[in-house]
Amino acid sequence: GKKQNSRVVPRASTRTLSKMVKYSRDLPNPESCCKARASNLRVHFKNTRETAHILKGMELKKAQKYLQDVIAHKDIVPFLRHTGGIGRHAQTKKYKCSQGRWPEKSCRFLANILQNLESNAESQGLEADTLVISHVQVNRAPKQRRRTYRAHGRINPFMSNPCHVELIASQKAEEVKRGDEDESESKKRRGGQRQLQNGDSA
Repeated sequence: GKKQNSRVVPRASTRTLSKMVKYSRDLPNPESCCKARASNLRVHFKNTRETAHILKGMELKKAQKYLQDVIAHKDIVPFLRHTGGIGRHAQTKKYKCSQGRWPEKSCRFLANILQNLESNAESQGLEADTLVISHVQVNRAPKQRRRTYRAHGRINPFMSNPCHVELIASQKAEEVKRGDEDESESKKRRGGQRQLQNGDSA
C-alpha cells in the first residue's frame, strides 16, 4: 500500500522559566549586598510600614533583637506617619515622639523576612555581623474583600489591607582613617583658622 507521510509534531518544552522578582532599586554593589522580599502579606499595612521604617540603618542582628523586644513589650514601635488613633506611651520618649504600639504580627512577619535575608547573605558568603539594613520599602497590596452582616438585612464590606515588603542589607562602610600629617602643618592651619575667627589678617 501507499506509505503515509508521518508528520513530526514538536514536543512542548518542559522547561519552566522562573519568574524574576523585581525590586524597586538596583543594588549598588551586588557582591556586598543581599536582599529579601515578601508579597501579599496578610498583615496591616500601616503597622508594618511603621515597624519596618524604624529598622532602616540598624545592624541585622540588632534589628532581629529589636523585633523580639517589641513582641515581649520591652521596646516599642514609634508611629511617626500613621498617627490617627494611636495611644501614647512613655517608652516612646527615646524616639522623641509620644505615640507608639507593639504590633506583634508585623514584627513576626518582618522577623521571618530578616531570617531570609540572613540566609541569603550566608549563601553569598557574607557575614551577618557586618550587614546593615540600607533599604526598606513597604507597599500596599490589593485589598481583600470579605463581608459583615448588619441590621435590617444589609451587608457591608469588611476589607483587609495587606502589603508587600522588601529589604536590602549591605556591608558596613569601613571608616577611612585620616592620614598622618606633619605636626607643624597642622599647627599652622589651626593658627590660621584662629586668626580668621578673630578678624586678623592671615
